[in-house]
Amino acid sequence: MKRYLALTLVLLFIVGILWGCGTASNDSANGEVFYESDAALKDEAGLSQSTSGSTTGSAPLNQKLVRKIWLNAETEDLDALLTQIDQRISELSGYVEEREVYTGSSYSSSRRSRYANITIRIPVDKLDAFVAQVSEASNITSTNETADNITLSYIATQSRITALETEQSRLLELLAQAENMSDLLQIESRLTEVRTELEEVTSQLQLYDNMVNYGTIYLNLYEVREYTVTEEPETVWERIGSGFMESLDNLGAFFTELFVFVVVGFPYIAVIGVVVTVIVLLIRFRRKKPKMPIQTKQPEE
Repeated sequence: MKRYLALTLVLLFIVGILWGCGTASNDSANGEVFYESDAALKDEAGLSQSTSGSTTGSAPLNQKLVRKIWLNAETEDLDALLTQIDQRISELSGYVEEREVYTGSSYSSSRRSRYANITIRIPVDKLDAFVAQVSEASNITSTNETADNITLSYIATQSRITALETEQSRLLELLAQAENMSDLLQIESRLTEVRTELEEVTSQLQLYDNMVNYGTIYLNLYEVREYTVTEEPETVWERIGSGFMESLDNLGAFFTELFVFVVVGFPYIAVIGVVVTVIVLLIRFRRKKPKMPIQTKQPEE
């Protein structure tokens, strides 16, 4: 009996060891599968980090970024700069999405108020080159840039398209196998819904592609006589000198505008002068006109 009991304990011990090894092996295998699946999902979404080949400021692999840039710039010749910008847009295979140009008032000779607001779409791989060219041709006073990450929305839209295409194929198979009118109508109704949604989701994906492939530049141009100084702060005497010269410049501009106003409004001024002269002469004439003597009645005797 003791010998049988010892043999049983040995068998149980061996079985326990084998069971523990098998469990550890399964856990290890499950862990590997989990990590492999997790890495695959991250790779698909473009969220995994690469330790080689990365460059500071560049977009991560497979990321869907929507780049937008706001630029405020000054120019001394608005027409020439607009012509140059249009030429560069055409050379870079871009296009103008919106344009607003104000070329000044016909009642004023001042050109300071001339400006242009343009919304430009440029292929994203040529976006930085276009911005550099605008910077060379004008005086950039302010700039702002954003990069919106739409990777998750993009992948979700792709997955939805795949699911709808699969359902559409299955519905077409069921439609071919339908045996009665009721099933036929139900399948056709669902097929119409799937196709409608598929068109909407496909259009959304195309919109995402356009947003990602073309960067957007909101360019505001202002025509000035002198560029805004963006150098180091001036000293007190430099500020006094520049302020005095600016006052003289403004004074000259005031007299120029006044001269233009007088010349343009001369017909009105002449008519008003004639009317005022006639009124003054009439008033003087009435003052110089002799008054008749007042006769007093003599008392009767």
